[in-house]
Amino acid sequence: MTAMFRPAARRADILLPSDHPKVNAGKIGVLLLNLGTPDATDYWSMRRYLKEFLSDRRVIEVPRLLWWPILNLIILTVRPGRKGKDYDSIWNKELNESPLKTISRSQAEKLASKLSLMDDRIIVDWGMRYGNPSTPERLKALQAAGCDRILLVPLYPQSCAATSATACDKAFQSLMEMRWQPAIRVAPPWHDDPVYIDALAKTIQAKRTEIDFEPDMIVASFHGVPESYLLKGDPYHCQCMKTGRLLREALQLPKEKFMVCFQSRFGNEEWLKPYLIDTMGELPAKGIKKVMVIAPGFSADCLETLEEIEGENREHFIHHGGEKFAYVPCLNDSEEGLDVIQSVVLRELQGWI
Repeated sequence: MTAMFRPAARRADILLPSDHPKVNAGKIGVLLLNLGTPDATDYWSMRRYLKEFLSDRRVIEVPRLLWWPILNLIILTVRPGRKGKDYDSIWNKELNESPLKTISRSQAEKLASKLSLMDDRIIVDWGMRYGNPSTPERLKALQAAGCDRILLVPLYPQSCAATSATACDKAFQSLMEMRWQPAIRVAPPWHDDPVYIDALAKTIQAKRTEIDFEPDMIVASFHGVPESYLLKGDPYHCQCMKTGRLLREALQLPKEKFMVCFQSRFGNEEWLKPYLIDTMGELPAKGIKKVMVIAPGFSADCLETLEEIEGENREHFIHHGGEKFAYVPCLNDSEEGLDVIQSVVLRELQGWI
């Protein structure tokens, strides 16, 4: 006898007894998580942000006894003013917020519009590991809206303890305070996802049609981490290199026309190499005077791309004899960028929708 199956009832449609207190339930949350942003560019706002960021043991693995005086007596005295000026150079003056916050909000809103057409139970929100809107705040908001299932989506294509893992740590810490916890899933990295690689390739090809030169070299720049993290087993370096290889193959470029670099070095420890800033100073002497730089490890443009790559590294390249420099914007909230995030989300929501 053939068994007959029917789809399970949607939880939002389950009827409660007439005398049951009103509850919000049956919704599915999608929480996009990014690194973070200061609330403003003044000294104290920057200091609060940097203290939270640089106090994270996932980011700085130096023993606390050594790190505390360095952080509180030196770094948090000097760095907030300098970084505040850097942020001010890219600040969204109209909305009085960083570009990262502007773009993250738009990514969530556009994704919500797309997913609502597929399933009206889905609620999309966004939060930051450091700064506002905070991850705990947005998790609680999703739960209050009736989300008893939540997908966390760290917006880092490559997995790293200092990014993806710490974003999840913050979410899990919030869950520890909840008596009635939602079911949680975490989206894995998508460093080799064909949709992501194709989107990167399309943005490079689009940029090539806009500029008035053919690059001698295309450079994929990823945020650096200390080399010791790799030696301890962090998968980040391997995933960055795989993204670079797949992107070069998608563009059908020979090895001598494409390279991977790492940026944003901090402190005296050896970090992943080659360093982008050093490379920009060395390439012109090798006859490579026209470059295009893309930052595949960032889902949204931020200080590290807008000020560091397009500002500092451009100037360094030109100063050392470079002639042409083009920066390819991150996928951001473009159609290609939303296709990538939506593809990841729909794959990870299987069984819930």
